[in-house]
Amino acid sequence: MSSSLLAVTTEQQRAAKVAAIASLLAMAIVVFANYGLLSSLIVPGKAAETARNILAHEQAFRVAITCFLLYSVNVVVLLSALYVVLRPVNHTLALAGAFFRLVFAMLWLLTTLQLLGALRLLGPTDYLQIFEPDRLQVLSRLSIAATFDDYYVGLPFFSLASTVCSYLWWKSNYIPRWLAGFGLISSAWCVLCAFVYLVFPGFAKPVDPYWFDSAMAIFELVLSLWILFKGLKAPPPSDPAPVAR
Repeated sequence: MSSSLLAVTTEQQRAAKVAAIASLLAMAIVVFANYGLLSSLIVPGKAAETARNILAHEQAFRVAITCFLLYSVNVVVLLSALYVVLRPVNHTLALAGAFFRLVFAMLWLLTTLQLLGALRLLGPTDYLQIFEPDRLQVLSRLSIAATFDDYYVGLPFFSLASTVCSYLWWKSNYIPRWLAGFGLISSAWCVLCAFVYLVFPGFAKPVDPYWFDSAMAIFELVLSLWILFKGLKAPPPSDPAPVAR
């Protein structure tokens, strides 16, 4: 069957709406946690000041951790819904895309554990009192810094998932071709940047890390809004067969 003739079921339309809502919610959660909460607490290069900020605003720090946990849940909901939508196009590729996003979600779970570990190092735990406070502060800051490694290890998986899904969007004609094409290019660009950065960390100097995934994030945002308000594009009704005379 030609990709342009793929039918759109009610289940797919509903799953697409769920995917759009989950994607928008995930974006809002991670932006709020990173820029609304953590950015004011973490001071680059200053472990002691960061530790003081965290202890003074422990509740906000814990809210950020909870947000990251909710983000992982949203990613699982998103990958499940996208699998339902894109499975008729190509079952194997849809499954691969879901698996890549699942790995990404698991790395965000690792981030929550490392942030909890950083908080524990700053707490009044008896067996940690053998260490000097400044050493515990450095270890806590190191644990927080490791969360950035989690993200950049997960970024190739996230961008690979987006690349695979963009290709399936292109083949399906469920969304406009220009949008699917933009998603394919921006996601492939992110895949390239993510792998180059892991091999050559100096790549972050000529190409700001924010440029790695910004275009892909714009695609995810536009796609979610498009699906939410326009829905999936159904194939045009076929002409009736001529009546034999």
